Amino acid sequence: MIGDFFILALKNLRRRKLRSWLTVLGIFIGITAVVTLISLSQGMRDSINEQFEKIGKSRIMIVPGGAFFGPMSSSASVDTLSEREAELVNKIHGIELASGIISDTGVIEYKDELESFSVWGMHTDSERTKYYKSIGLLDIGKGREFKASDNHKAIIGHKIAYETYEEDIHVGNKITINGIDFNVIGIQNEIGTGMHDSLIRIPIESARELFEKPNNIDVIIAKVADGENIDDVIDEIEKVLRKYRDVDEGEEDFSVQSSAQTIEQLNGILAMVQGVLVGIAAISLLVGGIGIMNTMYTSVLERTPEIGIMKAIGARNEDVFKIFLIESGILGLGGGIIGVILGVGISKLVEIGIHATGVTFISAYFSWYLIVGALSFSFIVGVLSGILPAMQASKLITVDALRYE
Repeated sequence: MIGDFFILALKNLRRRKLRSWLTVLGIFIGITAVVTLISLSQGMRDSINEQFEKIGKSRIMIVPGGAFFGPMSSSASVDTLSEREAELVNKIHGIELASGIISDTGVIEYKDELESFSVWGMHTDSERTKYYKSIGLLDIGKGREFKASDNHKAIIGHKIAYETYEEDIHVGNKITINGIDFNVIGIQNEIGTGMHDSLIRIPIESARELFEKPNNIDVIIAKVADGENIDDVIDEIEKVLRKYRDVDEGEEDFSVQSSAQTIEQLNGILAMVQGVLVGIAAISLLVGGIGIMNTMYTSVLERTPEIGIMKAIGARNEDVFKIFLIESGILGLGGGIIGVILGVGISKLVEIGIHATGVTFISAYFSWYLIVGALSFSFIVGVLSGILPAMQASKLITVDALRYE
């Protein structure tokens, strides 16, 4: 019986092709937006999590200022960190290694072309160089890592080497940073993130000279020893730095955060943004639902004599109700199918377009629950929109329906 109802509903929709297409317009626009936004945001979230997995959850970052998220540069804040603080952190129980980094923006000249990039000054002793390599985002593709004796040497990101200047930069070439010459000794592998692919690393002593920071550093990165509780180590770092900087608890002019906490915060922000965007897209689903309801009310009026005939030959109120409810559900599901197809297509086009710019960490992700959820939701919207018109159709009195003109 239900199968017959579906067949009858499809026949009725085919008789009103134009109206049916216009009715599902709002539904598939909404589903298209939802699928596109969720697939891209989920792909971005997965990629960010993957990058942080490479860094490792046992890493801790200490930055000046009260807000953790922001440019990794003291130029954005009056607060700074010092090498003495890095030494204090390095002595804390549970810390395997801590190292300070200078981060600033430099003007890079190559073959008379000028561009601005982020420059990191890093310690070049073997222990800390080994630690940096373990992070996994600074791998060398060509050339070598720093040696302790290096000065005025540079390791550049993949994008700087091959996508920025008219002529590619190769190992052994010379570049100028803020007017000072540096020899390129290494080129990093392509990571797919704008930050790491557009990064220049130089020895920290060269950075002190370049940016006139004799003792200041902009960030401290630390690795927690295996088996240690990261939260306890963070508490101890905060306690030591509060004492050194003479600030009370709750008034810290620095931030300490683990990679795991950073991931959690980023995921929370992405989830919030995703929710807002999906909420906006859902407005079109509401409009689509209203369109289905309007179409079904019109259909009830047009088919009133037909309803009277069905009742006269034995159709029950619940049979009429099911026919109209299934019809509205099919309208919603049809819009959902079109929306999913368009959403997948648009997401892949956006992914291809972004990858063409050299940013490879944003990819569309299509989970089975996204597809099933979108189709189920569109069907439910259609069914809910058709309840009132279906109730009206089922309650029509047979005689009045047959006499209706």
